[in-house]
Amino acid sequence: MPATPAWPPASTPRLFIDQPLADGGAPAIDGPAAHYLLNVMRLKVGDPILLFDNRSGEWLATIADAGKRSLTVQIERQMRPLEQVPDLWLCFAPVKKARLDWIIEKATELGIARLQPVITERTIVERVKRERLEAQIIEACEQCGRTAVPTLAEPVKLPQLLREWPAQRALLFADEAGGTPMTALDTPAPAAILTGPEGGFTDRERALLLACEATRRITLGPRILRAETAAIAATGLWMALHGDWAATG
Repeated sequence: MPATPAWPPASTPRLFIDQPLADGGAPAIDGPAAHYLLNVMRLKVGDPILLFDNRSGEWLATIADAGKRSLTVQIERQMRPLEQVPDLWLCFAPVKKARLDWIIEKATELGIARLQPVITERTIVERVKRERLEAQIIEACEQCGRTAVPTLAEPVKLPQLLREWPAQRALLFADEAGGTPMTALDTPAPAAILTGPEGGFTDRERALLLACEATRRITLGPRILRAETAAIAATGLWMALHGDWAATG
């Protein structure tokens, strides 16, 4: 007797939709998302879609009606509730386009809760295109199975970031000049990681950071890492020590 196929199939498209989802709802989808589903994925009436809204988790829906530029779906049931990600921020100096995209994508996949661009004295890229970064975040969430979308904060200069820093949140300062290995520190959530620009932090910035009571100076090993490598290495290490990696599997 043949086995019953899994439903929904593993190949089911997964899409973020910025409107509340609920059992029995019938949201409409248009714009680029509709183009992708209808013309790239070539879905038709009756085909399944997984939807998430950053509010209520993930839902299974089927296409109820399809036009040339829009479609309507019927919500069938909730698949997963909204996830609770570890309360970890990634504060990073923006770098050039492709490397910045990589930071955004990989940090989202790793489960970061908040992405905070920080302008330092040696930051080359001081302006970031918010729409492009938000699109990168959504695409990464769709790909990796997240149901909670990380917050993207507005860029802030380092002195202002430190003036407004919440005292209860540990600030793990990845200092290329050296520090304590993260494995030797007890820094559970709430916490944040701070990585610098391609040229590193200046002596003045290092003094400001070390004067902040929340700062914990860390090292990321004996080699000089690129800015984007440092951001992702530190995030992965913290997730392994204090995040939700140990709770999965």
